[in-house]
Amino acid sequence: MKLTVVGCSGSFPSAESACSSYLVEADGFRLLLDMGNGALGELQRHVGLYDLDAIFLSHLHADHCIDMCAYFVARYYRHDGGRCPALPVYGPEGTEQRLTTAYADTPSPSSMSEVFDFHTLKSGSFDIGPFAVRTERVAHPVEAFGIRLEHGGRTLTYSGDTGVCDALDELAEGADLFLCEASFTYGKEDVPDLHLNGREAGAHAQRAGAGRLVLTHVPPWTDGQRNLADARAEYRGPAEIAVPGAVYEV
Repeated sequence: MKLTVVGCSGSFPSAESACSSYLVEADGFRLLLDMGNGALGELQRHVGLYDLDAIFLSHLHADHCIDMCAYFVARYYRHDGGRCPALPVYGPEGTEQRLTTAYADTPSPSSMSEVFDFHTLKSGSFDIGPFAVRTERVAHPVEAFGIRLEHGGRTLTYSGDTGVCDALDELAEGADLFLCEASFTYGKEDVPDLHLNGREAGAHAQRAGAGRLVLTHVPPWTDGQRNLADARAEYRGPAEIAVPGAVYEV
């Protein structure tokens, strides 16, 4: 698997990065994990606008899904080559309605489904293209899912947005690469079931026996290097902070 960090800023875009979006490729199949603020522009640095094969939306907060409205425009109103076929989109219950509401002026109530083939996420196992997928509900104020992708004997786990929870340990168990959010600062913010700090992300990676930890979803107001140091205090494997354009072979 090839993982490309499209955007990794938490809550809102930073001067250096779009919000959450990660491109995973295997066997010529391109799966996008989330499409937050600014991600669609950055995505075009790495892949053609119409070359995605599926999209996974971990949850429906704007910093993980709002650029789907812009992507709707690109797919619905394409003139060269005609209307795009419906692209599989895996998201929480109500994804189509949320995106339609956010766009606010679709030609009809069903226009989103003309270019996106919506699938409702539940906890469980299924396939997306060549990937064996497991999703679990994680701890966040809205319905949110972490995802585990397996291909060719290798495993990638993406936390989405979450507080501390057992489901995240299960998804990350033995993962070769654990892409884990670290929004909060240890000793500063303490809001349960919302986000992780660096120390908590490191502890999850250590318990899960993950092979590599990549911290992501660090908001512009959070000191990423402090979070990384806190993660390394708990996790004994290699750890780093996600940066836009970074590529990992998993």
